[in-house]
Amino acid sequence: MRVGIVRALWTERGAMVKIEVHRGDITQLDLDALVNAANNRLWMGGGVAGAIKRAGGQEIEAEAVKQGPVPVGEAVATGAGELKAKYIIHAAVMGQDLKTDADKIRQATRSSLLRGDELGIKSIAFPALGTGVGGFPLGECAGIMIGEVRRYSAGKTGLEKVVFVLFDQTAYQAFRQELEAQSD
Repeated sequence: MRVGIVRALWTERGAMVKIEVHRGDITQLDLDALVNAANNRLWMGGGVAGAIKRAGGQEIEAEAVKQGPVPVGEAVATGAGELKAKYIIHAAVMGQDLKTDADKIRQATRSSLLRGDELGIKSIAFPALGTGVGGFPLGECAGIMIGEVRRYSAGKTGLEKVVFVLFDQTAYQAFRQELEAQSD
């Protein structure tokens, strides 16, 4: 896992939230929760969802599907199976048409953070939501997701660490550059 950049924000309660950008495999992280880029039926196919299911086990998908379908933009939590994390938060960033947009990415990011606070977690990892099958542009996604995390973190949250984990160099660079730009 390559740690590229770390920034800190202060919350409304005077606590610090670290925002980090890493390059690597999200399934290998030992954090409280990992976010899955999901469809609204919560079926786990390819991409991040497939990697999570392969590494953590079929029970993650079985538990998720029982909670679906959900409105696009919502998120639900399940156990993490065989993964080091405690929870998987399934962010429904697209419907059955497999299309997404800025509002859906923003809502799914915020819903995931809310689920995290409801679970009482301290750390959460996100992939680039909607950029795989959803085809959303990486740079725009990075701006939306980092901006939403910054807005959310400025309020009353128990989160202490938010990590963006990108598998390839192009995605990693887009998120790294965006975090630097929003930190200036």
